[in-house]
Amino acid sequence: MHIAKYISVIIASTIKFVGGPLSGVTLGLTWLETAICTTVGMMLSVIVVTYAGAALQALWQRYRPSTPKRFTKRTRLAIRIWKRAGLAGIALLTPLILTPIGGTIIALSFGVKRGQLMLYMLISAAAWAVVQTLAFYQIPGLKGILG
Repeated sequence: MHIAKYISVIIASTIKFVGGPLSGVTLGLTWLETAICTTVGMMLSVIVVTYAGAALQALWQRYRPSTPKRFTKRTRLAIRIWKRAGLAGIALLTPLILTPIGGTIIALSFGVKRGQLMLYMLISAAAWAVVQTLAFYQIPGLKGILG
């Protein structure tokens, strides 16, 4: 039942990117299947947040008990990344540090156009999916530890 395995990897990588490669190794998928499913998972998050972001933000604001602080460690980090590397920097760090949802929200908050955001995130997702997946598949005994 490969479809269930694919869906598991996709779901794991929608929230935290590294969950995709870890799930793929554990479920016994090939590295290519894992990399593709991980990319699809991140892009699913990017698409949902990009196109449903305004509605989600309105809902969040409605039930938020207080107004958030403007300058936190996270916002300062995001501004620093944006000033140094722009959308490319945000996209590059999304799978590693920012999470698919967080990186998309940050990019959208700087007014990035949807098409440009999708392209940069797709390139980053595909590249990091291959790198991380191959790295996890090379670790001896990882499947035994996780599975």
